[in-house]
Amino acid sequence: MNTFDKKSTLLWLLTVLVVFLVAIAFGLTMRMEQAEITEIGPLNFYILMTSHGLLMAGVWFVAGMAGIQFILSRYVEVPRWGSVFAYVCTVLGVVVLLISTLLAKFHAGWYFLYPLPFYAKGTEHGLLLFMIALTILGVGWLMWSLVMLASILKKYSIAQALAWHHIAGKDGPAVSPFILISFVSLIGVTACILAAVVLLVLYYLEFLQNGGMTSDPLLMKNLTFFFGHTLVNEMLYLGLAVLYELFPRMAGKPDYKTSWYVGISWNATLLIVLFAYFHHLYMDFAQPVAFQYIGQIMSWFAPLPAAVVTIFSVLTTVYRSNMKWSLASLLYFFGVMFWAIGGVGAILDAVIANNFVLHNTQWVPAHFHTYNLLGNVFFSLAFTSWFADEIGEKKIAPGLVKVIFSLLVVGGVGFVLAFYLGGALSVPRRVDMYNEIVSEGITLAKLAVVCASLYLVGMIIYTIDFTRRCAGQLFS
Repeated sequence: MNTFDKKSTLLWLLTVLVVFLVAIAFGLTMRMEQAEITEIGPLNFYILMTSHGLLMAGVWFVAGMAGIQFILSRYVEVPRWGSVFAYVCTVLGVVVLLISTLLAKFHAGWYFLYPLPFYAKGTEHGLLLFMIALTILGVGWLMWSLVMLASILKKYSIAQALAWHHIAGKDGPAVSPFILISFVSLIGVTACILAAVVLLVLYYLEFLQNGGMTSDPLLMKNLTFFFGHTLVNEMLYLGLAVLYELFPRMAGKPDYKTSWYVGISWNATLLIVLFAYFHHLYMDFAQPVAFQYIGQIMSWFAPLPAAVVTIFSVLTTVYRSNMKWSLASLLYFFGVMFWAIGGVGAILDAVIANNFVLHNTQWVPAHFHTYNLLGNVFFSLAFTSWFADEIGEKKIAPGLVKVIFSLLVVGGVGFVLAFYLGGALSVPRRVDMYNEIVSEGITLAKLAVVCASLYLVGMIIYTIDFTRRCAGQLFS
């Protein structure tokens, strides 16, 4: 690996870990408020909810992108400026975002669903700063995605990058699963960020005309969820692309090959994931009925192609292998299993009959925390651990591996279990306090506080160890 790749990736990962700890602290404070341990008030609760959601989505998106950039340099030449530009935009965007929420009191939620941002009771500059933050982040991430897409297309045609010749059984360059999944994911990322551009333009126009124009709420909702839902799915696939590259080597097995069924599954995923967001609009009666059917069908099938092939590949890799269970391999293996569990929770919620009962309960944060906190985060932490083993001057102690892994799994499982039980008991989501009708929510929030604290301790230990082993490489 060259010096730039090593140092830029290290800087990304250190930044991700620090911001992740801040975002966990925000989330923990929210659950403490719901548990009636603290009294920060509703305004501060929603300020933290807005900050927490966007930080979590953003930080693990860039973690996945950093992993993709590092591995992609094995196959193609990737211009350095894309990563540098994205890093500057990310840091600046996060700073402006936190100013908009913590100081300017913007609190319309991480999903900023129209027209709520125009009615948030913050300062007059809160919404403008929030939009500027999203603009900065969007520009940086879009350029980074386009740079990597262009790098892939300098070596492969679109058909080759999508492995169509592997599907058809024709001759052509060998395309690794990493290239295929990265290309599919980057296309999805680009599409959803372009939707966010349209969304922000409409917000800016309405803001600048000071009520002189209004946008169509259904259009704005479609754009919002196409952007948000697609992004959080694609960032998980970024982590999976790196898994396909690294996991077989951890088990002493040959590299994965792009077979016809791997090609079909990821081409199907490219199309399906772009339409799965429709399940967020089941209750919008003005939405064309055909879209509702598409939403249900695509939501059912969205996890299947990629998940079935990935789970099968991981299990067959581990079976009768000489796997040395490092922290990286443990996180990859269990991350895939938790991703599958979270996917089942998502499919259950996507059934229209269930959706009317579950979608405004804690079942929703249950399933997306499962495949993000215990799935996507585990994928990126696995890459981070592998990276530390590659460049670090010191090795992690075996006893510390057990401590970190146990804290993350026990804390994470307990945390999401409190959400699942809350959903089953109809405890509402996105509220700062519960009344006697759903008093079970208070008890479950207390359980979540304990478990989130365990997870936080595990992440603090992980971050300290990673910094101890690797930070010196930045200045070497």
